[in-house]
Amino acid sequence: MPPETSLDPTALDVVTFGCRLNALDSATVKALAGAAGLERAVVVNTCAVTSEAVKQARQTIRRLKREDPARRIIVTGCAAQTEPATFAAMAEVDRVLGNEEKMSPASWSATRRALDFGLDTDEKAHVGDIMRVRATAPHLLDGAADTIEGHTRAFVEVQNGCDHRCTFCIIPYGRGNSRSVPMGAVVARVRQLVEQDFAEVVLTGVDLTSYGADLPGAPRLGTLVRAVLRHVPELRRLRLSSIDSVEADGELMRAFAEEERLMPHLHLSLQAGDDLILKRMKRRHLRADAIAFCAEARRLRPDMVFGADIIAGFPTETETHFRASLDLVDACGLTHLHVFPYSPRPGTPAARMPQVPTPLIRERARRLREAGETALLRHLAGEIGTRREILAERGGLARTPGFTPVRLARELVPGTFSHIRIAGHDGTRLIAA
Repeated sequence: MPPETSLDPTALDVVTFGCRLNALDSATVKALAGAAGLERAVVVNTCAVTSEAVKQARQTIRRLKREDPARRIIVTGCAAQTEPATFAAMAEVDRVLGNEEKMSPASWSATRRALDFGLDTDEKAHVGDIMRVRATAPHLLDGAADTIEGHTRAFVEVQNGCDHRCTFCIIPYGRGNSRSVPMGAVVARVRQLVEQDFAEVVLTGVDLTSYGADLPGAPRLGTLVRAVLRHVPELRRLRLSSIDSVEADGELMRAFAEEERLMPHLHLSLQAGDDLILKRMKRRHLRADAIAFCAEARRLRPDMVFGADIIAGFPTETETHFRASLDLVDACGLTHLHVFPYSPRPGTPAARMPQVPTPLIRERARRLREAGETALLRHLAGEIGTRREILAERGGLARTPGFTPVRLARELVPGTFSHIRIAGHDGTRLIAA
């Protein structure tokens, strides 16, 4: 679904599509554009993960222009990086900036001059070769990109880009190759956030488990996690965003077993449960690898809760292939399912493969979501009667260590901890006694 927008026509606003990393980028974009003096403008930070995401961005751009014809529109993000001509051709768009350019103060100063004084109007798109970017950008270090949830949880981007080439994925062409933030800078940023009274920090990236391969000594994600926990002992909770289980290093797994402050929740990039489909996706794991990883993680941390991304209707997927993905929900003990109906992305190998009919894709996505709902209900029921330490958020909600939402009996101050008993659930959230 496209993001909801309620914009001040006299201000600078950012409309964000897509992932958590895009939300972090949007905070930096707004700060940079504002510092450049840009006003009465809206920046649309796009997503390229599906064709539908690009379609929604274009629809939003047209609607924004209809609502306020005088408002300037700048388009950036992954879809702007991969399809700059698509957005430059739109009459509603005043400027298109690539993913590297959107993090440059000079780009925003040039954009403001172009929009205010009519300079450089012959070239609407300013999109460089993202594959040539090798170093981390300054915005990864200064904290401007942190998205805060209820002043309880801060997100720190420690990695960007991806070196892998899954056949369905356009993201490497939007984000570039993998690059990492040095450990010292990450630790310093986490310490700063803790000093600002944030109780929980989430380490995030495009391909988080590839962290460190480009740094001196090639430290792994587990090394970074240990460093953060060791050097910032005041941090109460550390989480990880989505990981690729096949790349999880031994030190990371030991950290889950030994570090209570490392939260027992992992969101896995699984995508499918059939070996032939996984090979056609050019994934780096097989079905047995995913099942073995989940079993080992649960052995090391019995309260581990798993989420996962799964694609429904990948090209050439038969009913037998699909059932293997459906069965993976129980085989891995998944709780939180993020289902993607397959959408062909021009330029990717999967777009040239024999496609599954759209109605069948939708029907399989529905069945996967139903399996996810059943798994979630099983998890919620299993929590009844337990005692959990929860971190309070706004609106009378909280989160368990396993990231399950809890509806509180009374509202607590956001950012505070409490031990509560789980009395029941409402089908989507736990209910505190």
